[in-house]
Amino acid sequence: MAQSIDKELCRGILENAPDAILFADREGVIRYWNAGAEAVFGFSEGEALGQSLDLIIPERLRVRHWSGYHKVMATGETHYGRELLSVPALHKTGGQISSEFSIILLKDKVGQILGIGAIMRDVSKRRQEEKALRDRLAALEGTRH
Repeated sequence: MAQSIDKELCRGILENAPDAILFADREGVIRYWNAGAEAVFGFSEGEALGQSLDLIIPERLRVRHWSGYHKVMATGETHYGRELLSVPALHKTGGQISSEFSIILLKDKVGQILGIGAIMRDVSKRRQEEKALRDRLAALEGTRH
């Protein structure tokens, strides 16, 4: 009974979290996409599942991304597991968003890598506000001289 409640609780958290939660297999194919991911990136679950992570990776960053991704899949080591990362991402509209995320390297019971889970959020509004404040500060400092 407790195990059933635990599974329902986990499913409820994953499905209802406002953050994007996704899982990509060893090849970088999206295998899990929650409602938060739909809200953040604009792609429905049906549009995202089975697609490459290129769906949300800006073209100019893909070579670097895939180099790192394949290295992690080969070695099982990443130094990003505990860090909050900040990178641009693509929205369905074709626009770019600012995202922050953390990753989880997922392994099976015998230690074989299954892929990577990610928890992501859109921080575009905060980034725009920070830029406006920096610009205003620079303008104020320029008037003092």
